[in-house]
Amino acid sequence: MKSRRQAVILELVDREPLHSQELLRRRLKQRGFDTTQATISRDIKELGLVKRAGDGAYQRPGLEAASPETVLTALERAAAEFVQAIDRVQQLVIVRTGPGQAQTLAFALDRARLPEVVGTIGGDDTILVIARGARGAAALVRQLKDFSSS
Repeated sequence: MKSRRQAVILELVDREPLHSQELLRRRLKQRGFDTTQATISRDIKELGLVKRAGDGAYQRPGLEAASPETVLTALERAAAEFVQAIDRVQQLVIVRTGPGQAQTLAFALDRARLPEVVGTIGGDDTILVIARGARGAAALVRQLKDFSSS
């Protein structure tokens, strides 16, 4: 139970900015874990979670809060190196890469937090990018094609 709860805590802090133990407790409760503040405090300590300097949200240790320019540059480099083909159907964008490259590019897309991207699912050589709408998907395709042709 403890390891599962801690895995959910890591998933939650990776997914959204959680600024307090109370907010973390509420999110855990939504996921079926009824915990006390003391338990959450111990979990945070055991997981080594730290508060980000910028906004005070919990994060995994060792993660550096990169500037938007840095993550966008990383996305541009990853797209230039890995994108082989891009297709779009409505708000869904399929990005093809070489074998073993999709996860790296999906991670770069997720870290960039582009406003038109809801999320990604990365396989071995294919990424499914879910955009906020057809226009957002079209803009994303243009941006990725610009990055990959540079």
